[in-house]
Amino acid sequence: MPRSRKGKRGSGKPGSLRQEVLQLSAKVSLKGVRNGVKGESGASDDELTSDILSHCSSASETTSVLEEGTGGEQVDEQTAQEETEDKLKQCIDNLMDKSAKTRLAALESLRQAFSSKVLYDFLTERRLTVSDCLERSLKKGGGEEQAAAATVFALLCIQLEGGDEAEEGFKVLRPILTALLMDNSASIAARQSCARALGMCCYVSAAEEGEDLIKSLALLESIFMTSYPNREGALPTPKPGSPGLHSAALQAWSLLVTLCPASRLKVLLDLHLPKLQACLQSNDVNYRIAAGETIALLVELGRDIDEEFEVEDSEGLCECLKSLATDGNKHRAKNDRRKQRSIFREVLHYIENEDFTEEKIRFGVESVYIDSWMRRRIYDAFKEILESGVRHHLQFNPLLRDIFGLGPPIILDATVKGNKITRFEKHLFNSAAFKARTKQRNKVRDKRADVM
Repeated sequence: MPRSRKGKRGSGKPGSLRQEVLQLSAKVSLKGVRNGVKGESGASDDELTSDILSHCSSASETTSVLEEGTGGEQVDEQTAQEETEDKLKQCIDNLMDKSAKTRLAALESLRQAFSSKVLYDFLTERRLTVSDCLERSLKKGGGEEQAAAATVFALLCIQLEGGDEAEEGFKVLRPILTALLMDNSASIAARQSCARALGMCCYVSAAEEGEDLIKSLALLESIFMTSYPNREGALPTPKPGSPGLHSAALQAWSLLVTLCPASRLKVLLDLHLPKLQACLQSNDVNYRIAAGETIALLVELGRDIDEEFEVEDSEGLCECLKSLATDGNKHRAKNDRRKQRSIFREVLHYIENEDFTEEKIRFGVESVYIDSWMRRRIYDAFKEILESGVRHHLQFNPLLRDIFGLGPPIILDATVKGNKITRFEKHLFNSAAFKARTKQRNKVRDKRADVM
């Protein structure tokens, strides 16, 4: 999915959020919002203002910035932001502490801050320092510290909006993440975190470079392909913790597959679809689900490049999916059975009828529609890294807004009293934007075919 990410977002020094809001307000037309019809869940003035101005977070506490009605006393955002930055600076300093406990606490605080707020200006000035500290944790820290450092690095690349700074950092840390992922003696948690970080960082930082994409795909393949059946068709006996690692690698790989050109996709489809079908018999429910979702994604991509695309042994695949979609095996946990049945019903409906259950994600006064397996994989990948902060980043992070076709961030002032663009207008906008990106992606795939 092509994206223009190289442009820099401003070059000024970090200032107050109020100044940033006023500057952006001059650039963004609110005519569509002010003239819109109030939706079913219209937000109050305080809620809208809080969503926009809650921009300060720290390791141990969150400072909310809002105005309490018209004429109310305004909190000094500049002071609050400076206090927040001071706390973040202390967390960065603590990454170099001799105590492993202190370093781990600092990583957790940074993870919370990076996932819940957009800190582009602050981090652009300190990215080298943060990267050096994360490199030290990945090389010398214990398993828990390594896992946390890999996650924070993925968040750093998202915060840097996938620009040149993120790409530069990825090139430095990629060999370390790779070595840790391939190290069988490393902790499973650290290796899983490295797999997710490699997939996400490659996706946002270096996706345009065919060589980096191919290397990352091959690396992740080398991890989850060990779960494939042997020549006799039997699945290997998994080692403790390996299904979780295989799932993380497979999901990271499938994220990068969405960037592949048509020529490369055809090779991947022929190689992996039959093997992944066998993995549906895995004893681990999460790996079965990951395999099923990846099958649906690959079939969707296959149909995207060839309308006549058909799955080999589609009858056998559908029978397997039907069995999983109606699984009542009592030796499986009840929640596992419910989750499995739900997912595989969706996969089966798509394989048989190309039906996809659309999901609507609301944030602020906007919504994004998850209306394909590709969009679901991309959204789930960001949600796994950002957790509950994914909605905040959809609202304010230019990278995510670019990826999902949302346009520049919408800045609302306190005079907007819950007015929204209509539900139908939002749906039309999302659908049109996604169709346009699909057409452009196909053109770029054709251009990349010679490179790959």
